[in-house]
Amino acid sequence: MALSEAQPALLVLADGSIYRGWSFGAAGTVMGEVVFNTGMTGYQEVMTDPSYCGQIVAFTYPELGNTGVNPEDEESARPSIRGAIARNVCSQPSNWRATQSLPEYLKHHKVPGIYGIDTRALTRKLRTVGAMNGAISTEVLDPEELLRQLQAAPSMEGLNLVREVSTREVYEWTEGTDPSWEFGAEPRDDSKPLLTVVAIDFGIKRNILRRLVSYGCRVIVVPLDTSVETILSYQPDGIFLSNGPGDPAAVVEAPPLVQALLQQQLPTFGICMGHQILGLSLGASTFKLKFGHRGLNQPCGLSERIEITSQNHGFALDADSVPIESVAITHLNLNDRTVAGIQHKKLPIFSVQYHPEASPGPHDADYLFQKFVESMRDSQPSSVVA
Repeated sequence: MALSEAQPALLVLADGSIYRGWSFGAAGTVMGEVVFNTGMTGYQEVMTDPSYCGQIVAFTYPELGNTGVNPEDEESARPSIRGAIARNVCSQPSNWRATQSLPEYLKHHKVPGIYGIDTRALTRKLRTVGAMNGAISTEVLDPEELLRQLQAAPSMEGLNLVREVSTREVYEWTEGTDPSWEFGAEPRDDSKPLLTVVAIDFGIKRNILRRLVSYGCRVIVVPLDTSVETILSYQPDGIFLSNGPGDPAAVVEAPPLVQALLQQQLPTFGICMGHQILGLSLGASTFKLKFGHRGLNQPCGLSERIEITSQNHGFALDADSVPIESVAITHLNLNDRTVAGIQHKKLPIFSVQYHPEASPGPHDADYLFQKFVESMRDSQPSSVVA
């Protein structure tokens, strides 16, 4: 973007750090937790991932918006981020799929952004000090005044943001049978009956739903506050616990619901927030990471097996709190050794602290959807030998 055409913007962090730049997207003032994402691609999927609700995302890749935006790459109906931070922004994208530029898209959805700042310095600050609240403004250009306003913003720790992003109504998702959505060969076997999966929506991404459908599932998405009786009325073959934003310990309504469902001994699969909620339901506790894991190349594994994974989370399960008499730790984040996967030792229940559905990111962990489907088929009465 040409600086001569841009409006001045200001970024202030909770520790008093000041970054002056230029506005892209919408004008206005926003506040949220400032985090960084290290992915070199996938900015549209990141911005529309409900797990980023309440956050201002700094993109470490120096160019943003080169490929524009398009409807197919949205992970929800609108951007979930509070604001965006970039080194440089492209206002004239070059991509045959683009229907809009990134600045136009954010302006349409009333999301402010700031560019022209030293994102390397900002990232080093967040890695050193930790993720913290910040504010972007095109209206308040006095750093002291913006900092005073920021000091009233709530901390991410203790926030139940799932209530903001969970669906209000039950719906069935059907997209995912089109081969254009597949990574490679079509995995769905239409000769087998569909498996009914009830997905509890903590802030679910569309590509999770597509992957479940592509593997032969009928997917019914339900709100956070759905009763056990309602969920069981759909006669599910399995339960899916979705990704989502905020502090898992603050989603106090979720563990009792999941605990009641676990008593049914149905195959259960959790991703990200769903992984944390499952851990809480099984007796573990969570804690806030210093600056979180947000990127497309996080190595995870155990027993000399490694997956390169897409991640987006600021909280993790406390390894010492996992009840090892009933739950096994299956994956660790190999950068900091935090828990990245668990599995019940007797029941078909497992979860991971990363995104096997990718979008964006590598496909190393896509096999987990097949694992979930196989656990549901193995649990059906017809599969049990008398």
